[in-house]
Amino acid sequence: MRLGPSLHRIGSDIIAVYLIDTADGVTVIDAGLAGHWPELVAELESMGRTLSDVKGVVLTHGDSDHVGFAERLRRDHGVPVYVHPADAARAKGGDKPSIARQQMKLGAALSFVVYSLRKNGLRTTHLTEVHEAYEGDTLALPGSPQIIGLPGHSAGSIAIYVPLVDAVFVGDGLTTRHVLTGQVGPQPAPFTDDPDQAIASLRVLLPTGAQWVLPGHGAPWSGGVAAAVAAVEAAATAAAARAARAARR
Repeated sequence: MRLGPSLHRIGSDIIAVYLIDTADGVTVIDAGLAGHWPELVAELESMGRTLSDVKGVVLTHGDSDHVGFAERLRRDHGVPVYVHPADAARAKGGDKPSIARQQMKLGAALSFVVYSLRKNGLRTTHLTEVHEAYEGDTLALPGSPQIIGLPGHSAGSIAIYVPLVDAVFVGDGLTTRHVLTGQVGPQPAPFTDDPDQAIASLRVLLPTGAQWVLPGHGAPWSGGVAAAVAAVEAAATAAAARAARAARR
């Protein structure tokens, strides 16, 4: 799916992967699930590109539904994969901290599970080698992606700002479609290690002024980063108020 002159997406609103297309080649943001591989090849072909044009993969964090085909690109095509060092072990298959019980609706949660199974979500090949990406770095990849620290969902979660496409890629720093409830619109993402830190981290995105806010789950948001952050903060406040009322009953 073409979002803009140099901006493409594969996957769906359940799990998304993004491609930055420039004269110097292609940068892939996140790697979805292993079964997204045919979509990657097909989208590159529609762009007049091949796998040899992919110059790097940047992971917003190390969860398996973002690691997907990254190792295949690295191992079989020599493509470097970048991840924050605090998430490197996670991207290599390390344990994820336990999290609180998640709110869910059966239909939405089932859709997430079925989609993940269809895309070989149980067959993730974790990374064996990574390149480290630190907050403040500008990577020597197509689009010159800038790394912004966004801890909370995981210790090494990052956002990736690409001025060329006026977009900030946020991984699970926020979501526009909750995979467990089906609720749409900017809101906190589930399966987050430290929800309070994740919300607080979002304000570092504001100086980008980006039009596009592109999450790993949910529809692309083109209403600007300030509006997206405000909506997530409002959703978090409302959820906290509901929880407090429920606790008093």
